[in-house]
Amino acid sequence: MEVLKNKKTLQDFIERQKEMGKKIGFAPTMGALHNGHLSLYEAARKENDLVISSIFVNPTQFNNAGDLEKYPRDTDRDISILENSGLVDAVYLPQVEDIYPEKTESQHYDYDGLENEMEGKSRPGHFDGVGTVVEELFRQVKPNNAYFGEKDFQQLAIISKMVEKKQLPIKIIGVSIYRAENGLALSSRNQRLAEERKSDAKIIFETLIKVKEWFKNISVSEIKEKINEIFSNQENMELEYFLIADEDTLKEIDQKENENSYRAFIVVNVDGVRLIDNMHLD
Repeated sequence: MEVLKNKKTLQDFIERQKEMGKKIGFAPTMGALHNGHLSLYEAARKENDLVISSIFVNPTQFNNAGDLEKYPRDTDRDISILENSGLVDAVYLPQVEDIYPEKTESQHYDYDGLENEMEGKSRPGHFDGVGTVVEELFRQVKPNNAYFGEKDFQQLAIISKMVEKKQLPIKIIGVSIYRAENGLALSSRNQRLAEERKSDAKIIFETLIKVKEWFKNISVSEIKEKINEIFSNQENMELEYFLIADEDTLKEIDQKENENSYRAFIVVNVDGVRLIDNMHLD
């Protein structure tokens, strides 16, 4: 596996691969890698000649300096995980100046309103930061296919919209949420949870399973009442939000219409660690 430590090294590498006509699959990360990330590369391995990872903790998508400072970083560990997986041909480790050559600031994006729902309501500017770094990485890596996990479903939708509006020649592929044995969605933030809390947090997945069943038979308002009741009885947990939204617009719904597709979204703070999850509803 090649380790590409700056933009020039990456560009030389990509140029050689393109000259050989290789099809490139790419999944960018902010490090703190786990099996959920590896599932992206497993998907990419099946559909591409070459698989590239990147590790870059993007400063413009954090709303406060404290979160940026606390984000787990261990590049040597991450590189070892990628090497041992046998799934990745190269990893790009850009410096801040490789992504932001002038000022470390975001461009502004219009995602047709997707950015104003859910996470966008509490994290102003977050998705401008996401769009800025992902667009720049796409322009440098020049992938044919790019892979993102459905755990961050809103991010996946926003990147798809950005690619569509910028007319980038890249296919965006969503990969199913990778879960621990108890159902907890894998996340880099999970590293900050005690084992006991990881066990407790399985209730998030168990609740989504119930929502999937309830959605067939009872109203959205009744489901929300049940959710509030469940989490009001949980120690060390605080429900930040639960909603059911249209999968295409991400707008919250009050009642379902048969021709649309829906997804349940939930955010729970467990001992101060913010866990997000979602599930498609039939």
